[in-house]
Amino acid sequence: MLSENTPAPDFSLQDQDGTIKSLSDYRGKKVILYFYSKDNTSGCTKQACGFSELRPQFEKKGAVILGVSKDSVESHKKFAAKHGLSFTLLSDPELKVLKAYDVWKEKNMYGKKVMGTVRTTYLIDEGGMIIRASGKVKAESNPADTLKLI
Repeated sequence: MLSENTPAPDFSLQDQDGTIKSLSDYRGKKVILYFYSKDNTSGCTKQACGFSELRPQFEKKGAVILGVSKDSVESHKKFAAKHGLSFTLLSDPELKVLKAYDVWKEKNMYGKKVMGTVRTTYLIDEGGMIIRASGKVKAESNPADTLKLI
């Protein structure tokens, strides 16, 4: 996990509509950048729906929400449509951003060691600095917990 009070690495990734988005596009706003494992899994769905439900409250505080996983643009598009998600999902199939933010790690899955995304949320300020880094967050409570930090 990256340290707080350090610059957030910029990136360019496609969103669920195939549009290229960069972190620098959001300068002047707070950014909730959260990393999750996989579209349409129970925990990731709860987390995404929680962020979507709270989006108006994040926006009132000047924040945008960006979710990142290694899933494809097409997978993100279906996930967003199925659950009515109202924020941007970014596709990182090459793991460039997952690795830049130090969330691609060895994990234990059913007793086997596998590489995967550690559920992590970063709060980035208007100037692009990481002001909060939360690792191994709980999917269900992460959206509300993050809102309290702003």
